[in-house]
Amino acid sequence: MQKCNKFSLAAILALGCLTSVMAVEVPTAEWERMKQQIAELQASGASTPNTSSMVDTAMDCKYGPNATVTTKVGKLQIGGLVQAWYYSIQQDRKGFFNDPGINTIVDSNGASQNGFRVRRAQLTFKEEINENISATVMIDPAREAAGFPNFPSNQGNDKKANQVSPEFASLGGNGVGNTGVTNAFLNQGGYSNIYAQQHGAFVAGPPSLLQDAYINWHGVVPFHDFQIGQFRPWVGEEGIRSDAELDFAERSMVGFQSDNRDLGASVHGSFWGQDCNDRNGRFQYWAGVFNGGSSYFNPGEAQNKADSNNSKDFNARILIRPIWNDCWGKLEIGGSFMGGRHGDGRNELPQSAPLPGLNQPSTFAVRYNAWTHSQYTGFLTGLWTRNEYTFIRDREDAGTVLDAQGNGTGFNAFAQEQGRAFSKQGYTSSLGYRLSESKLFCNGAPMFLKGLELTGRYDHFQNIDVANVVTPYRTDRFYTTVYTAGLNYYIKGSNAKIQANYNFVNLEDARDHAGVNRDFHNVRNDNFVINFQVAF
Repeated sequence: MQKCNKFSLAAILALGCLTSVMAVEVPTAEWERMKQQIAELQASGASTPNTSSMVDTAMDCKYGPNATVTTKVGKLQIGGLVQAWYYSIQQDRKGFFNDPGINTIVDSNGASQNGFRVRRAQLTFKEEINENISATVMIDPAREAAGFPNFPSNQGNDKKANQVSPEFASLGGNGVGNTGVTNAFLNQGGYSNIYAQQHGAFVAGPPSLLQDAYINWHGVVPFHDFQIGQFRPWVGEEGIRSDAELDFAERSMVGFQSDNRDLGASVHGSFWGQDCNDRNGRFQYWAGVFNGGSSYFNPGEAQNKADSNNSKDFNARILIRPIWNDCWGKLEIGGSFMGGRHGDGRNELPQSAPLPGLNQPSTFAVRYNAWTHSQYTGFLTGLWTRNEYTFIRDREDAGTVLDAQGNGTGFNAFAQEQGRAFSKQGYTSSLGYRLSESKLFCNGAPMFLKGLELTGRYDHFQNIDVANVVTPYRTDRFYTTVYTAGLNYYIKGSNAKIQANYNFVNLEDARDHAGVNRDFHNVRNDNFVINFQVAF
């Protein structure tokens, strides 16, 4: 056995020496010639040998955890937003229109409940085909939910008919007066839906799962990009801001009017930026055309909806930032316009309509927005302000406005039939103070306080529509005012944060100037909302 081991060791040593001798005998010139041939092959575009093994091929087809995400072409980016709420609303047994003594109208304010809610659950997919073309799709299953109260006022950001509680519509409702009319309009979470209770049938509003679906072309025409598909028209400032970057748990009533998606196309120009590819410059403009398939008073109903006529809405927006640096602070000034023909003559009342002035073939609708945004420096570093004004002129959908006199006919006796165009306006102003940016607190405050931001907002909008007492096809408007005190805690920027808001709600009292036949109730519906947010 010992002799066998010695023989094996001698054989291994001999083989090693032979290999070393063969390696030394390869001339250096031969190696250089081989390297030159490989370089020539690569320069001529010849493909390199395929060195993948069966193991590599199997790994490419792997499914399950830690698998590589691939696309057919381009690069795919996946994002999302989750907002989970807890809310509490001050209890009041009566709604704003509650008037059983005079007009037998019962408005119970049944949406005043406390509970949890998933406000948003967005998934965004952005595919970059190349450096010039991208496509974006965003869905939000939480938009399909119904039965939740509205904020900042649970009476609705557009309160028009008796019922504001969707659970009443689904359970049969109390009706309007003694007629059993239940054509109720609810602006649910800023996205309006018409709930109709007819012989036990509960009909929800338009589909809202698909939020964004558009293609963007950029990087070809200097300073410009082009977009087509479904997205928010370029109206206002707060309405089109990302849901993940809101200063409060919910938009203001003014901001809700611009939080609307439509089908169309637009061009965007950006100048006075860092370079020719800057899409967020100090001077920007937008121009676009959209279907405009619904009233401007019904934000959310133009979404994924066909136009009702051949006319299109024109949209224009301009923004300028005369001051925009850390030394002097930041100031943004902007304005927007949108307008076009709404309605279709085939859907109007005939010339022999019982109410005069209602046979208009269409309405020219317009909306204007103007805003400012400021961030301060010096001792005021960390302080910001926002202000926005909106003016809207359009016509309501038939049967969605309360007529307390019962001038209608048949099933809709207490609902305005076909009303004339009218205007609404409103104003919101907000401010905030972020401790992490403050020169007064950034050094002396404990670390856990540096994520805090104090906020406040004033919101004043004509969100209540009622048919005129004398002329039922005219619409009277009444204001709701909301004062909001807020606290934001940023865990990781705007991606992970907690927001707490208390809304003091004041509805207009119409007793003194609306006549004895109309008695509105100033609902006690102050509310508290806390939002837990994660964006990725």
